[in-house]
Amino acid sequence: MSEIPAMAQDDAGAIGPGRLVLVVGPSGAGKDTLLRLAQAACVDDHDIVFPRRIVTRESSADEDNVALGFDQFRGACEHGDFAVHWDAHGHSYALPLAINEDIRAGRTVVANVSRTVIGALRQTYADVVVVAITAPPDVLAARLAARARQSDGNIAERLTRSVDDRSAQADVTILNAGSAEYHARQLVRVIRNEGWHDQPVQQGGRNVGD
Repeated sequence: MSEIPAMAQDDAGAIGPGRLVLVVGPSGAGKDTLLRLAQAACVDDHDIVFPRRIVTRESSADEDNVALGFDQFRGACEHGDFAVHWDAHGHSYALPLAINEDIRAGRTVVANVSRTVIGALRQTYADVVVVAITAPPDVLAARLAARARQSDGNIAERLTRSVDDRSAQADVTILNAGSAEYHARQLVRVIRNEGWHDQPVQQGGRNVGD
């Protein structure tokens, strides 16, 4: 499996003053479900943006992405249409370049990314918060098996993969093993920057509170 991050170049230094909230976590953790609920909760706040990822895979009920063929994706890369792009599990992923303008305008951009690009994103953007969404191994395995998406590939491999990069360490961890609505509220608190710094986080051996 190859995961190679690539960044759009910006000559103005770290991009700000808006925030970039990166959601990461293993397959089956429920990232898309929590993001969908969080987006619905923030729908009236025009200073919070949930960009659609560009993926060389068709959209599904679980993931509302912009689907591109491999040749189209490669052409968009060469044209500089992406803020960041990476490869994983035989597919290519990207975030649109438009997120840079949102962040320069002071908005909060929320995106689901691979841990492999976090280090580069922390260097490129001035205010980055990483939210790890996870679940117990048996829950992850059950969710992946129930999803039965062919593009998921080898389930055992997806459950055991890791990234050895200190810059990829999460600022907040949400253990998504209970009510999706409850955990979505936790995510919204981080997105809205509503006092989550004062709540228990994974660095202290616990998860963010409600």
